[in-house]
Amino acid sequence: MKKLISAIIPCYNEEAVLPLFFEKIVEVADSMSDEADFEFLFVNDGSRDKTLQLLRDFSKREPRARYFSFSRNFGKEAGMLAGLKNCRGDYAAILDADLQDPPGYFVEMFHILEEGEYDCVNLYREDREGEGKIRSFFSNAFYSVYRKITGIQLRSGARDFRLMTRQVVDCVLSLEETNRFTKGIFSWVGFNTKWIGYKNVERAAGTTKFSFRSLIKYSVSGITSFSTMPLSIASGVGIVCCLVSVIIALYFAIKTLIFGDPVAGFPTLVCLMLLIGGIQLLCIGILGSYIAKTYMETKQRPLYFIKESSDDKKE
Repeated sequence: MKKLISAIIPCYNEEAVLPLFFEKIVEVADSMSDEADFEFLFVNDGSRDKTLQLLRDFSKREPRARYFSFSRNFGKEAGMLAGLKNCRGDYAAILDADLQDPPGYFVEMFHILEEGEYDCVNLYREDREGEGKIRSFFSNAFYSVYRKITGIQLRSGARDFRLMTRQVVDCVLSLEETNRFTKGIFSWVGFNTKWIGYKNVERAAGTTKFSFRSLIKYSVSGITSFSTMPLSIASGVGIVCCLVSVIIALYFAIKTLIFGDPVAGFPTLVCLMLLIGGIQLLCIGILGSYIAKTYMETKQRPLYFIKESSDDKKE
């Protein structure tokens, strides 16, 4: 009996590239028809362009296409989670609609899983050709810092494009946390993962939806979701500052007693006060980040609401 592959595609304002993507993934699915069946599960994340209209059209003319449309924009993490919860496949894949995740790799990924040695096949970029140097530098720095702080071996350049067994999907879904960092979650659950490197591919059409500010926010969320080390670092910095303050206070006390010059150190004291005040605010900010995450978790709000679904229309 042929295996069913669920291709999960989160979409946000992808009107320009969706027709190209759909044509490509249907072509790949047709080429694998002797080995596996496909379902294309599109998740519309509150798009403001014609993305939803295109998804409706896909589901009408292609029986393998399904879609879920959110009531508003909830973010890519919510889109991936909704796809995993609603997929039916023996294998499930997550990939972007911008064709930076080449659908042609499905063939190789499927064959690797069928051999039985691996539970997940993940793509990663071997280079960042075409990407800005500043963006590339911070991306590489993030992966390095992330591995050191969290202890999770997340490969640099890892993409969301992965094909995994149903067992891996079920384990990921068993983690019901609100603050989700899916790349970290997939690494945290374990299982044997095969990594496939490929050359960076430019978007086929449209523009990226992730600004530099969004990526920074996403990176901080990823680190604080899997490690409390920033709190330990803040505590360590506080201890060091206290020791330095005591040493400086003794220095000026002795200097005043010996040389009788109590005014000369005033500028130094002002600078130290500003430094210590800045460090305190930084540490409070780190602590506040964790408190905010706890606050959001205790609310237990749903991560998304589905306004419209092709499944409802077929019933």
